[in-house]
Amino acid sequence: MHLSLKRSFCAVILAVMAAVFAFGQEAVRPTPSPSPTPAATPSPTPPALSGKDALKNPTAEQIAETSIFVYGLGGGRAVLNQIRKTSLERGRISVMNGEGRMEQASYQRWIKRGDNLTKEKIRLDQEFPSARYSLVYSDERTFGIFNDEVFTPREDASRSFQNQIFFGLDALLRYKENESKLELGGKDKIGGVDMHLVDVTDKQGRKTRFYISAKSYRVIMLDYEDQGTKYRRKFYDYNVAQGTLVPFRSVLYAGGKIVEETDIGTVTYGQKIEDTMYAAN
Repeated sequence: MHLSLKRSFCAVILAVMAAVFAFGQEAVRPTPSPSPTPAATPSPTPPALSGKDALKNPTAEQIAETSIFVYGLGGGRAVLNQIRKTSLERGRISVMNGEGRMEQASYQRWIKRGDNLTKEKIRLDQEFPSARYSLVYSDERTFGIFNDEVFTPREDASRSFQNQIFFGLDALLRYKENESKLELGGKDKIGGVDMHLVDVTDKQGRKTRFYISAKSYRVIMLDYEDQGTKYRRKFYDYNVAQGTLVPFRSVLYAGGKIVEETDIGTVTYGQKIEDTMYAAN
């Protein structure tokens, strides 16, 4: 490799890593003490940027791979796969109810990682002032549990739950596992932040546009459309959790109006989760 290209690539990695640790101080949320995690074999470094103008004009794959590198705090895909085999997340959520008012609930989310997002097992328990129920995605279907009885959720509730799965950060971080297509959507500057726009389209045709900071390579927000409604989710309060990068707050807009706010209290990876958590009986 030419000496100037090596220097250019090293400068990219040093800049990215400096941004990771500098931005890691943005907002510290209390997280549980991490349980011992076996050392992961680091992923290969992101693909080398070609040419002197690579910093200004990276490809969609180079941007995505650098983001994966950053979210794994330098360990990339291998670290994310090893540490996040299972996750338990607890926090507070506010959602727009049928009467147009925001309703608050505490929640717990259990995830058992699959080979791709379609194979995930996810259970979301929500406790509202008037009711407590669970939504489960397992074996490529969605169902609800109330008082130990299985029920079929309303279509809008089911779609909203699935949108959290397929239009979330993992649509980018796991694009290879999902066999998704990447396209560069250009550049933008929002709130003084230069951003790369990357479109990720999965095999089912679900398209998500990611706005990725050109400085830190973190996802600042994402856009998608469902049944004619345009959605935007913004991410805040990035913090380190067990050797990976996590946004502890997100806000979802539908047609420009806030319909959901999520605040993570704690997140723990690597705990054993029984398959019975996702069973329909």
